[in-house]
Amino acid sequence: MKREDYINWDEYFMGVALLSGKRSKDPNTQVGACIVTEDKRIVGLGYNGLPRGCSDDEFPWEREGEFLDTKYPFVCHAELNAILNSTRSIKNCSIYVALFPCHECSKAIIQSGIKEIVFLSDKYNGTESDKASKRMLDAAGIIYRKLKTNREKIELSLKEKDY
Repeated sequence: MKREDYINWDEYFMGVALLSGKRSKDPNTQVGACIVTEDKRIVGLGYNGLPRGCSDDEFPWEREGEFLDTKYPFVCHAELNAILNSTRSIKNCSIYVALFPCHECSKAIIQSGIKEIVFLSDKYNGTESDKASKRMLDAAGIIYRKLKTNREKIELSLKEKDY
């Protein structure tokens, strides 16, 4: 008899997105994104971090203060990195992401041809950025949906004995 507690496709791709987010150096928020074709192939991964060539030790990671003393003007979000890292056309793909996309990422998602967003958290729901994001996504006909799962977590082990 086959296992019955295996993860479904949505859980799998969200898990890959969350694992990608573990690469982020951001001390407060680690977000990952995973872009998937209609036939369930991963074609892009990303996480929030500084642009290539910018040292993680030379730029601020603060959330508050003067604009240029915070992370906000410097960090690329996971969605944009996944789009930029994609290995082929991402038209009609889905993107799995931990946090609902901000308005800047939504513009990139729309322009790239992604057709669906699957998100885990909408913690910024109702903010100006969120309202702008949803307005554009609705106008462009992009589907967005919160991940539905009964799981609270998926655990990974790096212990050799577990395999």
